[in-house]
Amino acid sequence: MTLSRNKAQEMAMNIIYQALLYQNMGEDFDIKELIASNFELPFEEVDLYVRQIVVSAILHKDEAIEVFSKNMTTWKFSRLALLMQSIMLLSYAHYYHIKDVDKGVVIDVAINLAKKYLGANDYKFVNGILENTLK
Repeated sequence: MTLSRNKAQEMAMNIIYQALLYQNMGEDFDIKELIASNFELPFEEVDLYVRQIVVSAILHKDEAIEVFSKNMTTWKFSRLALLMQSIMLLSYAHYYHIKDVDKGVVIDVAINLAKKYLGANDYKFVNGILENTLK
């Protein structure tokens, strides 16, 4: 199944959000099953980008949080809304683990998702943290 890049990024953000919810509730989950169930397809038939970025975001979550935390002086990552966390983890995975992508493109994607799904000015916070984190 091939999606537009925007739709793939939204789906990936949503799946990362679901994974964070499960983790916060202390529930076990299989990331491949979570991805497959969101698409109602076998895991292998889901868009490659979505599979790669979601798995990478979850596998490298602790690493990403450590990097973000160094750039957050008045906030703790754990105190951010889960949806904001998922956008930031998506961005981190996209930039550091999917590779071959411009920092500006990753930040633009995050800003657009933040404007669509978060509070009115939350995109500014996302922009500032990503600008300082993605190097």
